[in-house]
Amino acid sequence: MTKSTRNTGKRWTGAETSRLARLARENTPTRVIGLKLGRTADAVYSKASEVDVSLKPTNQSPYNRRR
Repeated sequence: MTKSTRNTGKRWTGAETSRLARLARENTPTRVIGLKLGRTADAVYSKASEVDVSLKPTNQSPYNRRR
């Protein structure tokens, strides 16, 4: 059973799609992206695939942290 989120069943807005792309570029984990957008991880994967955004981690630390 999946947890209920505040945007379940609602259409993605342009702002949410842009934020998804930005968070993915920043190497944010998919589950965290879902929590920030109020979506499930499955919804994030689906939308990323639809708009051709890669969720694969890059060779950098998460959240753009620098040591």
